[in-house]
Amino acid sequence: MSLSPTVTARLDQMIAELNDGERAWAREPLASRRALLMQVHANVAAHADEWVRIAGDIKRLPAGCALLGEEWTSGPWAVLEYAPALAESLTRLEQGRDLLQGCRVGTAPGGRVTVDVLPYHVYDRLLLSGFKAQVWMEPGVTEQETREHAGLAQRAPEHTAGVAVVMGAGNIFSIAPLDTLYQLYAYNRVVLLKLNPVTDPLLPVLAAVFAPLIDRGYLRIVTGDASVGDHLVNHPGVDAVHITGSEATHDVIVWGAGAAGTEAKAAGTPRLTKPITSELGGVCPTIVMPGRWSTADIRFQAEHIATQRLHNSGFNCIAAQVVIVSRDWPQKQEFFAALRAAFAAAPARPAWYPGCDLRVAEARRTHPTYETVGGTAERTLLWNLDLGDATEPAFGTEYFGPVLGVAELPGTGVDFLDAAIDAANDRLHGTLGANLVIDPRTRRRLGPQLRERIARLRYGTIGVNAWTAVGYLAARATWGAFPGHTLDDVQSGRGVVHNALLLHRPERTVVSGPFRPLPRSIASGEFSIMPKPPWFVTNRTAATTGRRLAGFAARPRWAALAGIFASALRG
Repeated sequence: MSLSPTVTARLDQMIAELNDGERAWAREPLASRRALLMQVHANVAAHADEWVRIAGDIKRLPAGCALLGEEWTSGPWAVLEYAPALAESLTRLEQGRDLLQGCRVGTAPGGRVTVDVLPYHVYDRLLLSGFKAQVWMEPGVTEQETREHAGLAQRAPEHTAGVAVVMGAGNIFSIAPLDTLYQLYAYNRVVLLKLNPVTDPLLPVLAAVFAPLIDRGYLRIVTGDASVGDHLVNHPGVDAVHITGSEATHDVIVWGAGAAGTEAKAAGTPRLTKPITSELGGVCPTIVMPGRWSTADIRFQAEHIATQRLHNSGFNCIAAQVVIVSRDWPQKQEFFAALRAAFAAAPARPAWYPGCDLRVAEARRTHPTYETVGGTAERTLLWNLDLGDATEPAFGTEYFGPVLGVAELPGTGVDFLDAAIDAANDRLHGTLGANLVIDPRTRRRLGPQLRERIARLRYGTIGVNAWTAVGYLAARATWGAFPGHTLDDVQSGRGVVHNALLLHRPERTVVSGPFRPLPRSIASGEFSIMPKPPWFVTNRTAATTGRRLAGFAARPRWAALAGIFASALRG
């Protein structure tokens, strides 16, 4: 579909305004850039209730629904955590201080430098008790290089890099705001944000949130269909593109649509020649290490994995799609029964994202023995997937919906873990995130071997007893695919976002959490006062806890902690 002359003129005018805005952005000192960030932070706090209300309407969640907690934590809370973290980095740069001051810097297998980014301060230790996040740099990057290059483009803010088009995601509503801020601060580009049509109702909120940047000419926000996006990314006044979405959409942008796009890709002649970064999802695994688990452990971890798939109705780039279990685990059948029960017990909710019915139908068509579980017609389990089958579609197709596959491999201990890692690396498409569930006893038994195996996993975020989405929420962690993908085999994308410390050449983020919730965590020797996490789909007070977490991030204060803990414990 071609654009009308009126729409074309409006888009061209916006890009012209941003070209002017770039010159003004180059003159903004770090102190002023920090002030703008904190104005955005204040605006998010002021419009958080409206943001969540509209998000609930888009996702067809009734007022008062506990599942609105997802919208609080993956919406306003994520941005409210990120803006001050990035602002602190700007303050340190302005003062000539080390951005990594206060962060423990260590090493990981393969000559990697690591930076501990969670917990960062005392509030993290309380609100995310027992959860940790560590950024691993690429092999060969030294500690000195890590410190010297932290800050990225803000080390020379006067050297701007043009106009970026950000193609916003339609599933998680903090993605587009966070991607916008990353282009502005990490790359020093002014931004034209093109919303996914699903999120168009949020335009008034985002316009109000980003008013300080819009008013100064550093940001424009537009809505529209694919033809609008096509005009923008190919506009001569645009210097770079960032997309969060599907690999198919990325390839249309880079190579073109239909037969012409296929031919261009085969010939290595991209239609888009300007820089493009991307986060594109994939088929994410959860590896379940066999051990001796209690009935409560099995039930809790089954809920954990159900959350990894059913959060946001499964419409997450980081949703687990394939669970890899030991065929020789004596508790395998008990775990499978608990997983089925957790899927069935998760709250019923609409499969709201466009195209879900078609994707689920295709998954079922190619797996005639599928099982329908739970309170929605789309919720599906695929049993007995064969990791040796090169034609298995569940390993190469991101279903982007409430479909979870289960595969088995022989062995126990390190032998099983090695086989599962090989399968995750070599059989599953994409490298965005991988999860590992392992009980404390087995973890102690593996010792340093576990860290060596984590180093072998080729994923941008790895969660050990913590869903990788915790890495998305951790402001100073990096988020993106494992580095090394090419334009013609992009898989989960190229580049990272978030990264409030503005680290140069990160390879991955490793997050970890407690195997058991409070009080069983304390009883079993894990120092964590975290009850059932608020992002669990089975958390009864998720909406209240999420609202209070957002309120705390807007204005941190000791007096607010009691209310957060009380709500969390009731969940």
